[in-house]
Amino acid sequence: MIFDKLKNYSCSNIYPMHMPGHKLMYKSLNMSNFLPSMLPYNIDITEIYGFDDLSNPQGILKETAELAACLYGSKDAFLLVNGSTVGILAAIGATSKRGDKILAVRGCHRSTPNAAELFGLELIYIEPDYFSLKNHKSENKLQYSENHKSAKNDEHTNIPCSINPKAVKTALQNDPQIKLVIITSPTYEGVVSDVESIAKIVHDNGGILIVDAAHGAHFGFSETFPENVVKLGADIVVTSLHKTLPALTSCSLLFICSERIDKSKVQYMLNILQTSSPSYILLASIDSCLRLLEAESEKLFKNYEEKLTTFYKEIKNLKNLHILSKDDGFFDFDIGKIVIITKNIDLSGYDIADILRTKYQIEIECANDNHAIAMTSICDTNEGFERLSEALKSIDI
Repeated sequence: MIFDKLKNYSCSNIYPMHMPGHKLMYKSLNMSNFLPSMLPYNIDITEIYGFDDLSNPQGILKETAELAACLYGSKDAFLLVNGSTVGILAAIGATSKRGDKILAVRGCHRSTPNAAELFGLELIYIEPDYFSLKNHKSENKLQYSENHKSAKNDEHTNIPCSINPKAVKTALQNDPQIKLVIITSPTYEGVVSDVESIAKIVHDNGGILIVDAAHGAHFGFSETFPENVVKLGADIVVTSLHKTLPALTSCSLLFICSERIDKSKVQYMLNILQTSSPSYILLASIDSCLRLLEAESEKLFKNYEEKLTTFYKEIKNLKNLHILSKDDGFFDFDIGKIVIITKNIDLSGYDIADILRTKYQIEIECANDNHAIAMTSICDTNEGFERLSEALKSIDI
């Protein structure tokens, strides 16, 4: 394991005549009053002999990438220490050329329009429909967002609905020059789209599909959650371990899922865009997270499912707050995202966040005018879920 190798190096008698400047030795230099001991200076190294090279992995980093590919079911995998952002940039750069037209859904992560500007691409948008509080009880998930078209003028929530495959098909038929499509599934709010159907449409039209699955790294390890996006027909999938799994911030993965993608082009773009001084602390975190999934995912996700089941039972009778779910007309939904919509209550999402912070000591992920988002993971405790459910029931009165 990468962490073990780092620990062994730290405990050896080798003197580090290499970056970084703290030299793994701050305690012996009597600097502990200035450099916090919680920071892992003793294992923060650069790409030295025996520790492989992220720009051309052949050793321990290659082993970790192969483990990622095996766990998620992809052809190849790349370790990312600059977040999913660099993965999206590299994926687009590797599958397009200057002047190409690419298709995305309005509201996508800023890495997509940034890539278009960086590589001289023409970005064409599909305008999404938004979830409407008025129509939140759709009986047929395959209606996608068609029941929510009134949302822009009626109780608009700013939550995009599942992408309708028909909209992708229409866009590609209207402009056959589009050969690259980028979609987000799941979204920040946990909304999932029919990636399999969209992939078929894109491929039938001779295109490439990239899926920004930054918030879906935990998919596929439990039937309680949607299917692993890597297995649904996309050509490239980018995901962030750090968002929903126990990994340090910026730890992400890029997966090549089809023969349509040239691995060498992806590596080339990553070598241009990703840092040339990758943090081995982050690389070790990716490795440790993957090995945890390999060894303990069944147990961890079973416990997570039980906690979520109990939580949703506790809050099922809320009358004024609406908690988003698959029943709201989406193709699918990530129940690990607790999206709190202020339906019949004189509070904004900001108010909810402030109450949770000040009164219940709960810091949530995000808030805006009409909803707030609490993110959960396999690392959440029973006490944390109980505190949130009691807080929401109290606010709902």
